[in-house]
Amino acid sequence: MGAAWCWSWWLGGAGYVTDGLQYRCDGVRRRGVSVVARRLACVDTTLQDPLVGQVLDGRYRVEARIAVGGMATVYRAVDTRLDRVLALKVMHPALATDATFVDRFIREAKSVARLDHPNVVQVFDQGAEGAYVYLAMEYIAGCTLRDVLRERGALQPRAALDILEPVLAALGAAHRAGFVHRDMKPENVLIGDDGRVKVADFGLVRAVDTVTSTTGAVLGTVSYLAPEQIENGTADPRVDVYACGVVLYEMLTGGKPHEGDSPAAVLYKHLHDDVPPPSAAVPELAYELDDLVAAATARNPEVRPHDAVALLARARETRGKLSVEQLDAVPPQALAADHDNAEDRTSVIPRALTIPRPLPVNEDDAVAGDGGRSDGVQHTSRLASPPPEPPRRRGPRLRRGPLVVVAAVLLVLGLGTGIWYINSGQFTKVPALLSKTEAQARDRLDEAGLDVGKVRHAHSDTVDRGRIISTDPGVGSRIRKNDSVSFTVSDGPNRVKLPDLEGYRLDRARALLEDEGLQPGMVTKAFSEEVPTGFVVSTKPAANTTVRGGSAVALVVSKGRPVDVPDVTGDDLDEARTELTEAGLKVKVAEERVNSEHDSGQVARQTPESGSKAAEGDTVTLTVSKGPEMVEVPDVVGDSVDAAKQKLQDAGFDVDEDRGLFGLFGDTVKEQSVEGGETAPKGSSIKITIR
Repeated sequence: MGAAWCWSWWLGGAGYVTDGLQYRCDGVRRRGVSVVARRLACVDTTLQDPLVGQVLDGRYRVEARIAVGGMATVYRAVDTRLDRVLALKVMHPALATDATFVDRFIREAKSVARLDHPNVVQVFDQGAEGAYVYLAMEYIAGCTLRDVLRERGALQPRAALDILEPVLAALGAAHRAGFVHRDMKPENVLIGDDGRVKVADFGLVRAVDTVTSTTGAVLGTVSYLAPEQIENGTADPRVDVYACGVVLYEMLTGGKPHEGDSPAAVLYKHLHDDVPPPSAAVPELAYELDDLVAAATARNPEVRPHDAVALLARARETRGKLSVEQLDAVPPQALAADHDNAEDRTSVIPRALTIPRPLPVNEDDAVAGDGGRSDGVQHTSRLASPPPEPPRRRGPRLRRGPLVVVAAVLLVLGLGTGIWYINSGQFTKVPALLSKTEAQARDRLDEAGLDVGKVRHAHSDTVDRGRIISTDPGVGSRIRKNDSVSFTVSDGPNRVKLPDLEGYRLDRARALLEDEGLQPGMVTKAFSEEVPTGFVVSTKPAANTTVRGGSAVALVVSKGRPVDVPDVTGDDLDEARTELTEAGLKVKVAEERVNSEHDSGQVARQTPESGSKAAEGDTVTLTVSKGPEMVEVPDVVGDSVDAAKQKLQDAGFDVDEDRGLFGLFGDTVKEQSVEGGETAPKGSSIKITIR
């Protein structure tokens, strides 16, 4: 559905683009209202739509048409039961009779519903009424990453990583759930007006071990297809990793890594040319970003991170290596061209088009797409015949006898059969074995005319015990008949019995955990009557608990026997030192002395305070008094009681009233215990006599 989706993409959840970087979609629209309006001109929402004003399935009141794609129309609607605005994606009635389209439409709903990830556009409901098959989805204003790139060109590395990381988090959830997106591109990365990032359009999602080359066509978008997708239709998580690498390159440079006069030329480059380092286009970029793009877009899938989770870890590692200046490097100011390239369209690409060709075909031979729609509709494509050669000057025609013609035909047939056998007849493909049992895998290999190679075993957190984790060569790979295929069988999650570490020194306990394949975790300290200082008291989880291999184990280390800290404030320093030492504590005397109510040489304060708990051998810091601070006493004789008290309190004294028998009803100060002008310890009490 292309740029029209920028008007009303549905978003929600987590994954935010940093507000300070100002890549929010509302900013894009403010800068390019006319551009967006121009792109939306093809969607005339003013035309009467038979669904507008209707209530689908007795629940969803259709309020307005948002956009139209090749397979579906999207409406803004209200869920009358829950009283919330949402988006309805309604399949065109003409396609509702096609079981293939309906199956894909429903598959999208089920796949996304299973993911339930904050960075994936959420599907609330799926249903049908009459000729209308629909999905009820999240709705919030926003735009696509493609719109941001069109308006702004290259992004700062910080912004590119801020967008990439939630995208990889969403894809990682899909990969760990057994799905491959297969159509990652900027059109399917949605950015809300509040900066939230989500991945959309799981219409092309497939199970990880599904090979899609059986029909002789590749499904996807030309600019983001991995080499193995082009060559044999294989679609495992690494094709999404490759596409994300291309998207990252595009965010960092403002352009695609492989461009050509036609989709066929682009496909050829994906097969034969490495993605160039982004710094070749933008010299200011750090080499760590070059490494990240190179890892994600390696033409050999075995070299790439095995899924989006692994790429996300690498992206975060890369971010950590970059300085603030490198993250905020200013990209080129030139904006990306406003284009509608067939290479951005989700298409069915005939296998003939994916055959490597040394020369690009004409622009007229472009893959037939859906006019920039991002709803993943399959549109049959064809590769036009090459342009006719210029007419040659005719010479005298030679007559060929029947034998010559027969010989030529036999020669052509013989060569054709030989070439077919060399290129195809002696080869087959590794069948889909992932998640199959070992017995099923052996049967499939036997049916394909292949032998069983090495059978390895490995632990897996995601593949059930006894089922296939991986194959060598990979599923869908081209292989000679009668060759062998090795595979790895899951032993299930790696479970480790946590050893009893109580009484071990901390360094030894850490070494024992690593020997068991576990990670030493956070260390906290606690008092213990039995365990000496520095030795392990307990672990979290507890000893003998069965945990997953590689898990972090928290350690509780003894602070020793608890000691009640005695109160030594007001004691002479030597007395205080003796009392604390006898309690099993060490003493430290602060260099600076302070004024206090205590006499000079006595302890003014202590840390920790009295009554608290300390470990045996802990240190108590003592601060020695240099005596009270002496303050001049104000003269308050003759003042009213209230005025006298205020003066004395402001000077730092406490006030004691003496009214006697004759001062019960008086209000004038007749005497004060310390005469005005003399000094007294700050905080001491001054008595006033009232008459």
